[in-house]
Amino acid sequence: MRTKNKTIKKVLVEDLKKLRKHLEYSYEKVAKISFDKEWREEELEVLESFSSRFSRFSDLIVSQYFRSLALEQDPGYRGAVIDQINLAEKNGWIDSAETWKRIRELRNIAAHEYEAEDYKKIYRELISLTPVLLKISLI
Repeated sequence: MRTKNKTIKKVLVEDLKKLRKHLEYSYEKVAKISFDKEWREEELEVLESFSSRFSRFSDLIVSQYFRSLALEQDPGYRGAVIDQINLAEKNGWIDSAETWKRIRELRNIAAHEYEAEDYKKIYRELISLTPVLLKISLI
């Protein structure tokens, strides 16, 4: 069973490395967008792509990667997402559980409709938290 888990983790890590590159690409593009004016259609498309990549990468980190690390330590591990985040902080896989809880919350917000006046605030926070995602160690 451990061999199967290691194989699954290896595939997951490779997928995450690809997703990280996609997020890095989108992150570089959104850095060029001005928040001081009305966005053009092309800019909205870049922001939507960035938001989607942020959400997908963070979701896989929390829901699958942290779980795979926890299962390596304890094959019987059955914690919820919040438990995985807390365990990740306890084991030094992340610096702050609170930051990752906010990342998770933003991922959920970004996946739903929100008011136009909230767009800029949400995108600013996604952008500010992206370095936290990008520095995650994939072992």
